[in-house]
Amino acid sequence: MAGADGDVEQGLLSGRRRHQVTLWEKLWAKRRIIMISAVLIMFVGFAYSVLGGPTKPITPILGVPREIQRNWAQYSPYFPVEDYRSPPKGCAVTQVNILQRHGARFPTSGAAKRIVVALEKLQSVEEFTDPRLNFLKTFTYALGEDDLIAFGVAQSFDAGREAFERYSQLVSLDNLPFVRASSSERVVFSAMNWTQGFATASRNKFSPKLSVILDEAANDTLDDAMCPSSGSSDEQTSEWLATYAPPITARLNSGAPNANLTDVDTFNLISLCPFETVFNEKDSPFCHLFAAEENAFSGFEYSGDLDKYYGTGYGQDLGPIQGVGYINELLARLTGTSVRDNTQTNRTLDSSPTTFPLNRTIYADFSHDNQMIAIYAAMGLFRQENALDPTSPSPRRNWRASRLVPFSARMVVERLQCGSETSVRILVNDALQPLEFCDGKDGVCSLDAFVQSQTYARNDGEGDFERCFI
Repeated sequence: MAGADGDVEQGLLSGRRRHQVTLWEKLWAKRRIIMISAVLIMFVGFAYSVLGGPTKPITPILGVPREIQRNWAQYSPYFPVEDYRSPPKGCAVTQVNILQRHGARFPTSGAAKRIVVALEKLQSVEEFTDPRLNFLKTFTYALGEDDLIAFGVAQSFDAGREAFERYSQLVSLDNLPFVRASSSERVVFSAMNWTQGFATASRNKFSPKLSVILDEAANDTLDDAMCPSSGSSDEQTSEWLATYAPPITARLNSGAPNANLTDVDTFNLISLCPFETVFNEKDSPFCHLFAAEENAFSGFEYSGDLDKYYGTGYGQDLGPIQGVGYINELLARLTGTSVRDNTQTNRTLDSSPTTFPLNRTIYADFSHDNQMIAIYAAMGLFRQENALDPTSPSPRRNWRASRLVPFSARMVVERLQCGSETSVRILVNDALQPLEFCDGKDGVCSLDAFVQSQTYARNDGEGDFERCFI
């Protein structure tokens, strides 16, 4: 099963050798992404070597007000929810576990098709009565599908650079970060660019490699594809769409006679604001099309919140079970013991010190937003007092997709040594979590208490995984 530890080019550790080679060739066929990455790496490397010090993050400003960007739900660019806080006095970080979403991407193939349908309806109109729509007379849709974009490359690179600057004391030539990725191309490339950012920040003294790619068609703790009986969020998101979108749709149809747009079309047109903006790295005309008084973006945000809550979060009966495998792997790393799990872990990989070492100080895993949500829910993070209402958002909720899983989102679990006690704290997009489920004090609880708090994971989801296949 094993290729060379830390060398992805000598073997993708995800299954049979034939599959490994085919997957690798397919990934490298996306050469334009690698070319973008190479240009960025060369630029930042030059800045380090010539200017003699760290550069500012290369992720550009997008020209859209932050309050709008943070209403883009899971399509929001990464932002730190809080300033990073150093560990409490007397505590030192001894291990870091990073779980990170891929960087910004094009729409998925399904979303892209729906966007094109909505655009064709609008562009079939002979004369607009609303001048805000006039830009559509010359507008050309130029977005691709699924792939990582240049902005996403930069996000991942920045994250690797930041990880080195924050945790460089944990790194040595004999103890480089151990990096895994789910096999989706955008996830793999995000991991690769993270390693380049890490290496560049160290002036290429420390160059981690992508070590393992987990096959999304098999047992993969970094993807949510292993529970076929799990439901979806369609009912709740449709109910909310029918609540907030009709006035916006009516306004668009009034300005575009005979376009016959539906509420679904309206949603997809709103999504062009974030997708076009992150691709072109400047504000899209669709951002100006939706007036603030319509609450288009706040409505769009809540749709994303509902999607994640009822998709793989607390509102989905079989959502949290999909995060159990990763949590059991995390517990193994934190305690230096073998993985104990009967859900979606790959037992062959997790039983090998080559593909699942227990002696590293930095681990970095690259995943998707839906899987990160499942892991939050399985762990007990962001638990809601009441289920999210599909007709009326609570302004007091702390379940906001833009704060949980924006593009390049990250959860960081730090193991601390505080005198004689080993402890844990968790940051999600740099926001320190209270860890009330293990009696956390100032966001810190003992490792033993944290392990004991994870009864759902340690009990393999208490029978839920078997229900995934009924």
